[in-house]
Order: sequence, then structure tokens, then C-alpha cells
Amino acid sequence: MASNPPDSKPTISCKQDGPYLVKGLTVLRNSRGDAILSKESMALCRCGGSRNKPFCDGTHAKIGFEDSKKTERTEDKRQDYAGKTITIHDNRGICAHAGECTDRLPSVWRMAVEPWIESDGASVEAIIETIEACPSGALSYTINGALHKDWDNAPGISLSKNGPYVVTGGVVLERVEFGEGASREHFTLCRCGASRNKPFCDGSHYNTDFEHDEG
Repeated sequence: MASNPPDSKPTISCKQDGPYLVKGLTVLRNSRGDAILSKESMALCRCGGSRNKPFCDGTHAKIGFEDSKKTERTEDKRQDYAGKTITIHDNRGICAHAGECTDRLPSVWRMAVEPWIESDGASVEAIIETIEACPSGALSYTINGALHKDWDNAPGISLSKNGPYVVTGGVVLERVEFGEGASREHFTLCRCGASRNKPFCDGSHYNTDFEHDEG
């Protein structure tokens, strides 16, 4: 099989009721940052049942995996929280619940408080740093009329510990509609099989106690 041209991006396509088909990727890492041997073309598990994670072993066909979105999923809607200098944008529908925002800046991302985002709750620099740590693309920001939602990362896929695939660097997700305001440069893809917003992660791995012994 011919390789992609040097300046082209790796691609991910979703096989119906089956794995992610990845082509042209050179960077695949586990949750510790170690490289995983990858191929020019490979199939990554997304049903959560493979015994050869992260690679597909055909289990999806045995367990009747379905990749349709659920009607009861969190609404795909971007909310805007304006502060004096920065406006924070948030789409709960594509949040992977990694906790980077609430763990790093609880004065801005406030649990059990309405509105839950206080855009003047910390320095602009700290807010930007936190938003850029969000793996899902649910968070973005606007300053002086300029929207910032894409970062300058190298193309790659990483496994989060017992969680989703973290995709960076503009890897092309083919024939998939993105959420309102979502980044196409970085996003998280479900690999537990339980997301109600497939192919994107919605945090369901926590509820299903998804585990992957990476050795």
C-alpha cells in the first residue's frame, strides 16, 4: 500500500458498527507516553471488548456493537461565558470529563455552582493554559474578537488511562459531523463502546468502569 504524501494528514474512518480504521499515522502512544508499534494502516478497537487493545480483534461482531448516537445524549450546544477580557466557550456535549479544568482552576470551573464558569475567576494566562490542556476540544476562548480553538500539536493518537483515544494535530476524522464550536485539531474518541455521542467520548467510560491493562 502506498504511503500518504509527506505533507498529508493521517486519517481516521469509522467502520460501521466496527473499529476505527487509521491510515498514515506514525505516532501512537500509550497513557504513559510510550510508543506503540503502529502500521501504515491499522484498526483500533472502539467496542471496548478487544483482548488485544488498542487494536481490534473482531469482538465487535460477537457482542453486537452498534455505533449510532443516542437520543438521550447531552445536547450539542456551545455556551459562551463572557468575562472582562476573555470569553470562554464550552460544549458539554463533547466533553470527555478529563477534569483538567475543574482540577486546575476550580475558581473558574466551579462544580455545583451556576453559572458554572466564572471567566474572571483567574488570570487570563492561567485560563488559556487550562483550556489548552483540555483534550476533547469542548473548551475554546475568544480574546479581542479572535476565536482560539486549535493548537499547534503534532499529529498523533494517545491512549488516556482507562479512557478515550486522544487525537491531536489535525488528524482527519472522515465523514463525521463535529459538535458546535468543536476543534478539528484535537478531540477525543470513545474506546469503551458506551458513549452516547459516538464516535466522540462523553465520559461514559467512568460509568462502565472501563479498564485497559496496558502492561
